[in-house]
Amino acid sequence: MVYLQLFLGFALLVAGGEALVRGAVSVASRLGVSPLLIGLTLVGFGTSTPELVTSLQAAYGGFPGIAIGNVVGSNIANILLILGVAAVIMPLSIDPVSFCRDGAALAIATMLAVGVILIGSLYQWMGAVLILALLAYLLVAYLSDRATVAASEAPDFPESTSMPGPIWIALGLAFGGIAVTIVGARLTVDAAVTLALLWGMSETVVGLTVVAVGTSLPELVTSVMAALRRESGIAFGNVIGSNIYNILGILGITALVQPIPIPPQIAQLDVWVMSTATIALIVAVVAWRRIGRWTGLVFLGAYAAYNGWLVSGV
Repeated sequence: MVYLQLFLGFALLVAGGEALVRGAVSVASRLGVSPLLIGLTLVGFGTSTPELVTSLQAAYGGFPGIAIGNVVGSNIANILLILGVAAVIMPLSIDPVSFCRDGAALAIATMLAVGVILIGSLYQWMGAVLILALLAYLLVAYLSDRATVAASEAPDFPESTSMPGPIWIALGLAFGGIAVTIVGARLTVDAAVTLALLWGMSETVVGLTVVAVGTSLPELVTSVMAALRRESGIAFGNVIGSNIYNILGILGITALVQPIPIPPQIAQLDVWVMSTATIALIVAVVAWRRIGRWTGLVFLGAYAAYNGWLVSGV
């Protein structure tokens, strides 16, 4: 029965990811904004909803390892696993001007996460600071994107992703895709956690691996679908937006509703892996203005090594 649930969850994820990419690109074309901005906001934040629900449930249930490990592990998975897979499918070209804004926001969010985790507890005032930082970023991202689009030609949208009809149809498809991916992720995560606990994995390791990857499945499927459709902006923006939202939004909301302690393992190892992955991403984009296939393979190798380290209990 657990394996049937896993299969159904994956099927819903694929269907939802396809609908989400089509709807998101159509929304961007009708609003006159770039696919990158839609990837950062509608797609990135929408696909992070499973992380929010999971972290809140874990915090209320008294499982800080899963609540915090889910966020840190998801950010690691988003960069090393999801961008790695997407780049292997199709090298991702990055707009250096937009990345100056979004890369800086991701770097600042990551430094805030390191500071919060090293303090040892997630307090309500920290949550308020993180949420205010998220709102400020969204405002800056929207205003700068509108200014960039207004000063240049209209963004190019492939015909294969265009949809006829009014914007509400595109929005309905996008939000429907988000809903389907969330249901699929929930089914997959529940089945995977059941199996992992039966295999004797600890709470924190489950949060950093099984739950983190499971709640990142919407991002994975969406980025893969976007890569297959050659929508680099959606694929890359989805990951950057999700990582920013995971730190500023999910940690912020979790702290406001349920302050929790930080598990020592995360402060000793995992937050530094997240920081290193973020630095590697920024360096790769600044140096080459793209995430190529070789970079994607390096990311995937690093992610495999990290998970091997966790599971082995070294």
